[in-house]
Amino acid sequence: MPKKKKIPSIVKQIQKHTLKEINYSTEKQISYSQVSMFLNCPRKWSLQYRDGYYQSESSIHMTFGTALHEALQHYITTIYEVSGAEADRINLEEYFEERFRETYQKDYKSNKKVHFSDPVEMREFYEDGLEILNFVKKKRGGYFGKRGWYLVGCEVPLLLNPHPEYKNILYKGYLDVVLYHEPTNTFKILDIKTSRSGWDDKTKKDETKQLQLILYKKFYSQQFGVPEDSIDVEFFIVKRKVWEESPFPISRIQEYKPASGKVKMNKATNTINSFIEEVFNYDGSHKNKIFEPNPSPHNCRFCPFKSNKELCPLGVSS
Repeated sequence: MPKKKKIPSIVKQIQKHTLKEINYSTEKQISYSQVSMFLNCPRKWSLQYRDGYYQSESSIHMTFGTALHEALQHYITTIYEVSGAEADRINLEEYFEERFRETYQKDYKSNKKVHFSDPVEMREFYEDGLEILNFVKKKRGGYFGKRGWYLVGCEVPLLLNPHPEYKNILYKGYLDVVLYHEPTNTFKILDIKTSRSGWDDKTKKDETKQLQLILYKKFYSQQFGVPEDSIDVEFFIVKRKVWEESPFPISRIQEYKPASGKVKMNKATNTINSFIEEVFNYDGSHKNKIFEPNPSPHNCRFCPFKSNKELCPLGVSS
């Protein structure tokens, strides 16, 4: 058995970090998904998070994404905490199948025991997942090298106050994968995204998507006292489909590093501060105001309120 590497002290300190307890009677918790929803449609946000009309949004895409995340994180954890050889000995097919079934059952119950997929579709997604996992295993060294690298953790939690004037508002998030490179004293935050066939230029330029990783970088720096310029952020995009007849090999993985320098960081800070100022009072209570809908085929496609004209008279139902 190979000798286990000594874990750097900075990694140990971050791993031992404990979060404060949230006082739900006085404090409000926000997340990237809330900010993203508000930016896309303020009315949907108000119905979901302020007015008590919360709806569970189950879909095969969400179920697949959760199960694949867990399988990849299990594989990555084994690479760094045991060995690459041991990771390759994991029966990922069996592990992913188990997580896929369990996640679907959980989401099915959350969906009021209404099925949102069928065996044929589930089989297709399952086989897509196996193709992705097999590709990652074959190319393991190119994506998850071990020389000088250490795993800080998967699902690394963040919890902190993002706006100095709103003391009762806390931002909470979980980082999919965080790695530390000892030779350069830098960190890499990976956010795993599932996609049908990868991100095009329009998706890459979507500032709402970029906001997630830029905020993660900002808050990781604040929570752990790490300089922002020593943190890299990257979307690790896994593709369910590739063009089988391509004359050259197509990767199942697409890596995208959004710009996250001072200009982008300032814009992200202004965005989340504006969200907080728009919807909260200083004491953490919600503002009593009407938030208008932003109807579009994209925003309304999966919205649970699109057919309820009392809640959203402008919803696009087709």
